[in-house]
Order: sequence, then C-alpha cells, then structure tokens
Amino acid sequence: MTNSMYSNKSSNLSGKITVPGDKSISHRALIIGSLLTGKIKIKNLLESEDVIATAEALKSLGININKKNNIWEVFGNGIGNLTGSNFRLDMGNSGTGSRLIMGLIGGSDVEATILGDESLSKRPMKRIIKPLLETGAIFDDPNNDNLPIRIRGTKIPLPIEYLSPVASAQIKSCILLTGLSSTGNTSIIEPKLSRDHTERMLKYFGAKILTTQLSDATWKITLEGLPKLNAFDIEIPSDPSSAAFPIVASIITPNSKIKVLNVCINDLRIGLYKSLIDMGANISFSNKRELNGELIADITASYSLLKGTKIPKSRVPSMIDEYPILCIAAVKAKGSTVMEGIEELRYKETDRIAAMSEGLSLMGIKIDENKDSMVIHGKGPDSLIKGNLTINSKLDHRIAMSFLCMGLITEESIKVEDTDTINSSFPSFFEIMKKIGARLKYA
Repeated sequence: MTNSMYSNKSSNLSGKITVPGDKSISHRALIIGSLLTGKIKIKNLLESEDVIATAEALKSLGININKKNNIWEVFGNGIGNLTGSNFRLDMGNSGTGSRLIMGLIGGSDVEATILGDESLSKRPMKRIIKPLLETGAIFDDPNNDNLPIRIRGTKIPLPIEYLSPVASAQIKSCILLTGLSSTGNTSIIEPKLSRDHTERMLKYFGAKILTTQLSDATWKITLEGLPKLNAFDIEIPSDPSSAAFPIVASIITPNSKIKVLNVCINDLRIGLYKSLIDMGANISFSNKRELNGELIADITASYSLLKGTKIPKSRVPSMIDEYPILCIAAVKAKGSTVMEGIEELRYKETDRIAAMSEGLSLMGIKIDENKDSMVIHGKGPDSLIKGNLTINSKLDHRIAMSFLCMGLITEESIKVEDTDTINSSFPSFFEIMKKIGARLKYA
C-alpha cells in the first residue's frame, strides 16, 4: 500500500534548516569514486532510494562501498577495471543512476542488464544508446528505447565527438564516463550548457576537461582519455532542487521567513531562483564559498508579492526539475507566467506538464498547455484557492512535493497520493517541512 499525505493551510513558516545532499552530485561521487584508485570518503551523501540504488548497482559490479559513522567509503578499482557478465542491476526509479551506470559499463569489459521500476521503464533511453554504440558498446536491441536494456561495454572504447540533440547532463555524463577509458579525446557538443557537475568533479579529481562555446553558440566539452585521477575525499553540498520546496513554500505562505544552509548555487542549477527573483521574490544569498569545485551559499527566503513573468528559454536546462514547484509559485502571482521550451518535462518520471495542468485545473487555476509550453494564469496574492480534493502524483516525487506545498495555502486540505516516491530524492521532506511549521500529516 503506497502512502498518501494531507497538506493543510499553515499560518507561517520559519526557521533555519539544512536539506539533504545534492542528488546529482551524490550519484556522481559514488560512480566516479569507483573509477579512482584507492579509498575516498564521502560526507553528506544523499541517502535517498535513487542514490542507494546506484550504490547497490556498483556493489553488484564488484566495488567495495560501505558506511561508517555517517561517512560513506568507496574503494575504487581504477578506470576501466570492472569485469564480468550476467549482472542484473535494478536502478529503481533513478534516471540519473541508470544512464550514468550505462556510461560506466560502456568503458569497461562488463555485460549487464539494467532494470527499473514501472515509471523508469517508460523513460527514453535511446538518447544514450546512440552515442554508446559509436564508442563500441553492444546492445541486444539497439532500437529499444526502454528498460530493461542489456549492454556490453568495451575496455578501450572509441573516442567520439557527439552532437547531442538536447542539452542533457545525463547524456553528456554518460559519454564522459565511457570516454575516461578511451585512449583519445572524447567530445560532446550540446545546444545549451547543461548542468556540469560531472565536469567539475572530474576536474576536482584531476581529469583534463575543456569547455568552450563555439561560434554557433553551442557548447563543446572535451575530455582527455585515461587521466590520472587522485583519490580525494569529497563533501556533497545541499541540493538546490530539494531546497526549492521549502523556499517556494515560504514565498507563498504569509508571514514566513526561512534560511536554508549550504546549498549548491552552481550557476547551471539556480534558474528557479533567478526566475523567482524576476517575479519579485524576496530571496538572498549569503556566506558564499567553494566546496570541492562547487559554489555554495545560505539562501534566505520570505513571503513575497509575486508578478507573472516570461521564463527565458535559455534558462530551461538550469531549472528543468523545478518547473513543477515554479507552477505553484505562479499560481499566487499577479498576471501570467509563461514557460516555453519545456518539452523535456514530458519525459521525466511522468509527463510533468500534463500532471501539473491536471492538478491545478482541479483547483480552479487556468492553464494553457501545449507540447512544449505552459502558461499559468496567476490568481494573485489575495486569492482564495480551493482545496478539499485529491491529487494523483503520477508516481512522481516532484509532483507530490509541489502539491503538498500548494496545500499550505489552500482554504481546505489537499490529499496527495503516492507520496512514498518522495523518498527517491528527499527522504526527510516531511520532517523538515514540519520543522518550519508546515501542517502535513500522513493519511
């Protein structure tokens, strides 16, 4: 039986909190850690279902990983040193884990079948199969777009230059992880610069990576193969995608003010915060500093009177996971908020454009939806928003958390179904939201 939660109108949110470690960086710390020679310690690893699935897959492939006193230890085997066949790796709901693990296998003498849950098994995988085929990886069915997928890698993959049709950190990272084992240079060209945690982490460990903007405004990322990587310990900053939920909740709930500590503010991850500031949100960054090659800061947010705006298409890669919670903020804005170039949202854990449109329409919010765009017609700061309804989260953690934040300002409570999926990215969501004053309860 899956869990449901009720969200009730809350008077104000306040306090100082720390959200869990960044999900994207946690996956990469485990996977890249397995390619180092020697032991590293990882502090503040996100212990969500998605990240644990990645850790378990690496263990199945022969990597020694354990946890001691809240510190995770990874004993790396070195680049391209995984071997074996007939592995079955269950990645649960993790799109990042499944695609990056395939990149790792692509550069090793390994054969494995990648499995996923019902939601992950519907997500597109041909986007990474295509470049991996060019490196020499073998697939049972190269035309298969969905898990399960059987892949055999090669210890010495071909160096490739790949023109990616979309800006995707998962496609890019998959290719780079395979390219580590190559004897030449591996390059990816993407239309816009997607999040660069893989490049930053590889540089931190000693790899040579060059990122340049080409004359046609596309971006080229080039990795030198077979780098000498250093086994440095790493600390994971707090996840800006998780921080988005209490921050937006405080912006839309009257008399609220919160501070979230140690958040990653990598420029390719803070599109949501830039958009909220454009809308008039009271958000400020303090105590800026660098951690393992990533910029972090404390973020303060308080109740704000928002206005509708048009989100630049150029910002999409830096906030692709935050559009559901942005929709919630847009409801309380005066005027319309226009989101264009967001077709990628249709290929997430669920079709997030359809899921947000369906849920908000139930609440009386006017929405225009097209294949790659949404317009939320805001009701303004003084509007009353009806509740007393049930939201189907479509087995998507970000849809569930977004509507639970919405319920903090509706006149009647909202019930959100299938909230156990929240454990895939933000397992302490309920406790942290309760700590700042959110009136949530399990059904």
